[in-house]
Amino acid sequence: MNEKNLITYYNKFNEDKRLKTRHGQIEYITTMKYLKETLDKYDSPKILDIGAGTGAYSIPLAESGFKVTAVELVKHNLKVIEVKNKDITLIHGNALNLSKLKDHSFDIILLFGPMYHLISETEKIQALKEAKRLLKTNGTILIQYIMNEYAIIRHGFIERQIIPSLKNNLLDSNYHIKEKEDDLYSYVRLEDINTLNKLVNLKRIKILSPDTVANYFRPYINKLSEEEFNEFIKYHLSICERSDILGLCGHILDIVKCSD
Repeated sequence: MNEKNLITYYNKFNEDKRLKTRHGQIEYITTMKYLKETLDKYDSPKILDIGAGTGAYSIPLAESGFKVTAVELVKHNLKVIEVKNKDITLIHGNALNLSKLKDHSFDIILLFGPMYHLISETEKIQALKEAKRLLKTNGTILIQYIMNEYAIIRHGFIERQIIPSLKNNLLDSNYHIKEKEDDLYSYVRLEDINTLNKLVNLKRIKILSPDTVANYFRPYINKLSEEEFNEFIKYHLSICERSDILGLCGHILDIVKCSD
């Protein structure tokens, strides 16, 4: 992870705005649906949001009465959260080192943004181990990833970057994006996620896509009427757990527990 580049990027990028777009709403609505299902299994759960951004999830959770701790790398984002909600415990830090927090302190841990940006397998494992360390017995971790095929299809073919990418040796022979240390984003396949879970001893509860195919045709979603858009959300929710399409979706939400 290139921390300096990441801070520069997110000082300019508005995650809250992204989640308020049509395609972003689909991701947000779906994530909140499965997060609520998880919350309902606990009595007064303590929540840790690692890579909280400007509080897209931390703030509504705190407003619903949950005790939330938010960890964020970008100081500006922490100030945004603080202005919006004074009840959230804020920590400046990153997913690789959460030594400020005690072992087994949280019932639910959100690891949404970090796995987009941790490039090497070593970094991903470290982040998962830190989250696991902080998890209470029978706690749940919700993890989001960006998928390799989404990047290949959208950026490679739809945006016609596939030939330059091949010429610049950015893809391997199986069209898996090669990761470089200074990359901002990491793109994975289902087998990569499964390998990480195995290496860290995490047991899957459920895996799904919070956006399925929405990111492939954003302009068309924007043109839908409210009635049509609501129907699309129903359709999306009906297919978001289908194993036959997960690998082609934009994002993946992996819901796991400790297996040891």
